[in-house]
Amino acid sequence: MRHVAAMRWRTGGLLLAVVVIVALPCMITRGGSRRSLAAGERVTRSAEVQALVYRIADQTHDSESAIQHLLADDPYGHAEAVAQSAEKTVPGLLDELRHAAADNPPLEEMVEQLSAVENGRLALLNQAVQRYLQHDQAGAEQALRDAGSLFRVDEIANKIAASAQQTLLARREDATRQSDDSRLVLTLTAAAQLLMLMIVVIVSERQIGRRLRAEIRERQAVQRSQMILQAVREPIALLDDHLRTLLVNTAFSELYGVPEESRADYLDDIGQGAWADEVLQQRLQDVLLRDRELWDFELTQRTVDGAERHVVINARRLQQPDSEDPALLLTVSDVTARAMVEQQVKELNHQLEGKVAQISDVNRELEAFSYSVSHDLRAPLRHITAFAQKLETHLGEQIDDTARHYLGVIRDASHRMAQLIEDLLVFSRLGRGALRLQAVDMRALVQEVCMLAESEVPERRIIWTIEPLPIVVGDENMLRTVWQNLIGNAVKYTGQREVAHIDVSVRQDAAGDYEFTVADDGAGFDMRYLDKLFGVFQRLHKASEFPGNGIGLANVRRIVMRHGGHVRAEGQPGHGARFHFTLSAIDPPSSGEPT
Repeated sequence: MRHVAAMRWRTGGLLLAVVVIVALPCMITRGGSRRSLAAGERVTRSAEVQALVYRIADQTHDSESAIQHLLADDPYGHAEAVAQSAEKTVPGLLDELRHAAADNPPLEEMVEQLSAVENGRLALLNQAVQRYLQHDQAGAEQALRDAGSLFRVDEIANKIAASAQQTLLARREDATRQSDDSRLVLTLTAAAQLLMLMIVVIVSERQIGRRLRAEIRERQAVQRSQMILQAVREPIALLDDHLRTLLVNTAFSELYGVPEESRADYLDDIGQGAWADEVLQQRLQDVLLRDRELWDFELTQRTVDGAERHVVINARRLQQPDSEDPALLLTVSDVTARAMVEQQVKELNHQLEGKVAQISDVNRELEAFSYSVSHDLRAPLRHITAFAQKLETHLGEQIDDTARHYLGVIRDASHRMAQLIEDLLVFSRLGRGALRLQAVDMRALVQEVCMLAESEVPERRIIWTIEPLPIVVGDENMLRTVWQNLIGNAVKYTGQREVAHIDVSVRQDAAGDYEFTVADDGAGFDMRYLDKLFGVFQRLHKASEFPGNGIGLANVRRIVMRHGGHVRAEGQPGHGARFHFTLSAIDPPSSGEPT
């Protein structure tokens, strides 16, 4: 729209320049010519007035002279005709004089006076001629004298000639001024024409320069577009309304064997029948006729290299700038690799389903094993404990110290076996039970566990350092088990310290997750055996030094891993240990209820 408005303004300016350069000088010249002609006509009329006055006077004097010759009896050959000529010619000359003086009212009045005097004088001259013809010499002479004395034509004629002379001079001066003015106007007009021509030339040069620069920019833009189009590795083609190629890029040419400079190739003839699919042809016709865009049409094609490719085709209708017929922009995406990956994913999913089924079978076997451990193994242990107690009662006072010691070992071993079974069942349930996620206040949980641990060793002195801890999302019972094991271990392994120091802290790592730490100054451990630390029934200290079954840290590791975190430890013999575990920093549900 802006370009059209600019074109209209430029056209209007050009028309105005043409008017100024051509039409205006023409009108000025015509006006000056008319004024010059009018001034010339007025000068000519003034000259005619003088000439007519002199002719009238001369004609009158000629008639009087001829009459005088007749009366003096000295006539010449045509004196009688000359004497009567004034009466015939002077009225016509007076009419011409009136016409010549019509544009000068004062002069016109004097002409009328001259006409009246001339008519009277002519009448007396005619009377003198008639009396002469009647041989009345005296009457003729008297009429001639009366004509000269009563009607003084020369005075009025001189006045008219003098007035006409003044008018002639004034009109000549006016004509001169008109001519000078015309020359000045023509000079100014020529200067204006030259200026307008210079302006038109300058503006035209600028416009041509702008147009050339615009054409250069447009040509460069087209070249860049062509470079981008040819550099794109996605096959692209531009088709006409009959599905014939107008333009293809390098990728399309390489994939379907179409020369880039080829034109008017039908799509279904390209690529050895790669585009002969009837459904695709119909969909492309719908895009052209109904302006429906084609999105992600999947097709399997055999290209010129003989390979089968899975492609995704997109198409949309475009309006060509130089034609009323629409065009079709066609893009092709080769998704063969993605299709192969999807096939592999399907196969892996099928394999995974088989593995899941196997794991389900294993889990059922584990549940059956847990049931067997829970019921079948506990019953013999109860029998061993019960019969050992009955045997001790049965022997009564007859039992000696050795027998009593043996029976005590049997009972302790039975209790220890029962505890090991219980710990295995707990470890198994931690891996199979569903998580009950909810908002957990870690500070309140730690304080609860610390109070319980301290109540079990009232004779010991423990200095606690507990930092402010956040609220996390997790299974409260399982997280309580984590703290019980870690804090319980810290209390247990600082048992040989008169004053134990146990610290509980938290920080956020680079990923934003919480890392909790339980540190103590107890017995510590050798880092060479770190890989055994979190194993089931793995212990780094003698049971006589520090009691336990060696399954607590295994439970900690399993619980933390089920919450998406990990566990690590640091230690040094005689200088304590530091246990770390991480949990995701997830905002708790607003209701605080289990999910």
